[in-house]
Amino acid sequence: MTFKETYLKYDWHEVQKNIASKTARDVENALVKTKINLEDFTALISPAALPYLEQMAQKSQSLTKQRFGKTIQLFAPMYLSNECNNICTYCGYSFDNKIKRKTLSDSEILKEVAAIKQLGFDHVLLVTGEANATVHIDYFLNAIKLIKPFFSNISVEVQPLEQEEYAQLHEAGVYSILVYQETYNQESYKIVHPKGKKSNFFYRLETADRIGESKIHKIGLGALLGLDDWRTDSFFCALHLDHLQKKFWQTKYSVSFPRIRPAEGVELSNDPISDKELLQLICAYRIFNPDVELSISTRETKGFRDNIIKLGATSMSAGSKTNPGGYAVDPESLEQFEIDDTRSPQEFIEVISKQGYEPVFKDWDNAFTN
Repeated sequence: MTFKETYLKYDWHEVQKNIASKTARDVENALVKTKINLEDFTALISPAALPYLEQMAQKSQSLTKQRFGKTIQLFAPMYLSNECNNICTYCGYSFDNKIKRKTLSDSEILKEVAAIKQLGFDHVLLVTGEANATVHIDYFLNAIKLIKPFFSNISVEVQPLEQEEYAQLHEAGVYSILVYQETYNQESYKIVHPKGKKSNFFYRLETADRIGESKIHKIGLGALLGLDDWRTDSFFCALHLDHLQKKFWQTKYSVSFPRIRPAEGVELSNDPISDKELLQLICAYRIFNPDVELSISTRETKGFRDNIIKLGATSMSAGSKTNPGGYAVDPESLEQFEIDDTRSPQEFIEVISKQGYEPVFKDWDNAFTN
């Protein structure tokens, strides 16, 4: 059974009403449990939980220390291409944006690798737009072959692929694959993805099942917060996580919390999520699933990122560039979105260390499987 079958058992608007109906008593009951279920998670992301944010943060901090210690894993995104065949109303790479397109060549990839390694990173996240004729499985496999000698941990965030292609990525040495549904509201999804292969809602929805079947080590999930009602989207993302963990129990999981950011041709959302609400959501995830990795990008402000170190985050990017060649080859190429925290990796390392936490550049080696 794929997640599509689980998804179809729920109605978006009924879930939204259920979240809104939660009371203080529901929140209190969830907070005293040693293990909570999806209904308790619903209470913790509801408006009724906001007055309990301090208690949620304390519990989240305690659980994170128990499972992960006082560590923050660091990674760098490496954008290989901004070519894309999809029209997405929230993305700077959208096909209808008249921008200069760029896909890195072999020599340019190696220049970017050298620049990222000089910053100290050993974990790289490869990112592209969705242009199947240009950035396809053969391009990815070639890029990984070039990059693999330099990094212990390679993650990938590209267009949805077939199960056999994910198996090829796994065999090539990819550790984790990230795929975000953007929004789990099928009606809204059609509006913000009017054209391109990405407009197929259910093909994307079942992508994580195909990744799981490929035996990849880790799957990353997330919703683009602010694209629709963040609480309802977060319920469905948690439901998705629950489904995958039961089906692919040997696989690790991460959840990311991207918020819509300014970008070329993008109008910002009418459903924003505040810093306080984002903290609520992160703490709710940690209480719901103490073992899931929670990742925070440089989309967020310095202040928010500094505070979340102790409250639930386990993985964070630093010194990020969201444009192909942004580290060394072509710093002026178009960004996918604007980052907020522009500090260098070394500056952020100092912040982590001052809080008594250990910045971790390497937590995986291919020798574990070879």
